[in-house]
Amino acid sequence: MTPFKLKCLNFVQKCFKISILSILVACISLTSFYAKAQAEPLLISVLAQGDAITDPSALLRYALPIDNDKIRQFQSAIEDIATQLRGKRWSAIAKDVKRAAFLLTTQQDKLLKTIPENKQAKALEIADTLKSELNELQKALEAKNKGKIDEIRTQILAQVTELEELMVQEFPFEVPAKYSNLPQLKGRATVDLETTQGNLTLIVDGYSAPLTAGNFIDLVQRGFYDGLPFLRSEDNFVLQTGDPTGEAVGFNDPKTGDYRAIPLEILVKGEKEPFYGETLEDLGIYLPDLALPFNAYGAVALARPSNDPNGGSSQFFFFKFDSELTPPGFNLMDGRYGVFGYLVKGREVLDKLTEKDKIISAKVVKGLENLQ
Repeated sequence: MTPFKLKCLNFVQKCFKISILSILVACISLTSFYAKAQAEPLLISVLAQGDAITDPSALLRYALPIDNDKIRQFQSAIEDIATQLRGKRWSAIAKDVKRAAFLLTTQQDKLLKTIPENKQAKALEIADTLKSELNELQKALEAKNKGKIDEIRTQILAQVTELEELMVQEFPFEVPAKYSNLPQLKGRATVDLETTQGNLTLIVDGYSAPLTAGNFIDLVQRGFYDGLPFLRSEDNFVLQTGDPTGEAVGFNDPKTGDYRAIPLEILVKGEKEPFYGETLEDLGIYLPDLALPFNAYGAVALARPSNDPNGGSSQFFFFKFDSELTPPGFNLMDGRYGVFGYLVKGREVLDKLTEKDKIISAKVVKGLENLQ
């Protein structure tokens, strides 16, 4: 990073700490998302508005293509406990637990109504487990056992995730015919990355980004990422990898020799399918509510040349936002790069990784059947 950029970055940090009410201008240069591509213009992030969801598992739950208000209300009540727990607001936690118990006991039929008949038995089993866990949560609350409350909350949300996944009845849209030659992930997959600092676990979301996710899972299966180094590391911003050895900057299909280009793919909530090929800014869509936003530490996105939204291929990056410089919620990375998954385990490992490290191996451990 040049002295000018370092001065600019330090100035912004000082300005934020002087007044949290001021607009935060982050003079962060991406330099180059490709080692051999043009430099990316300065990005500007503004102070988050509202309570942005920063938990990757919660973002993945909300991104599932389901339509069930009751399960979303139940989910919201349990997730809110984490916020209240930080301030030891016991009465607020009690309200959350009461609301969740009410939904599960008096609204169970509505809560499970969108689950296909052949999955109802499993859903009822999960519902019984949730009732038991809510009873345990109530006991932990009465004892004001903060650690136990958080532990049970995590267990309940894991059950909620499983329940919501049962509600997905079919893939929600068709990818445009012109991209039919590209791999597609019609669902989700879990990938374990073994690195020189430890292991990372990613959940890749094909419901929201089937082409970007499909390309990544296909390359993992090919062993493409095994042994590749991390390209660039900027504290509190990004960590990138996926540049193959040699002159190529992406994946060339060994059968045809052609560069596999992946279009920019971004799903806005409320839309039936993703936007392809253009940034949301170019489309005149600002401050969008995205299915997969850059809200969570460890968001995984496809890198691309600065001047070509459809030039991405094998290179991807982990977003390591800093709460001061790139706060979640309306971060202007949203709509310019396509998120296709999140880091769900190994944050402490990602914290330590630099350009001196590499990927030892990458493996699909769940969901490979969703790759087409």
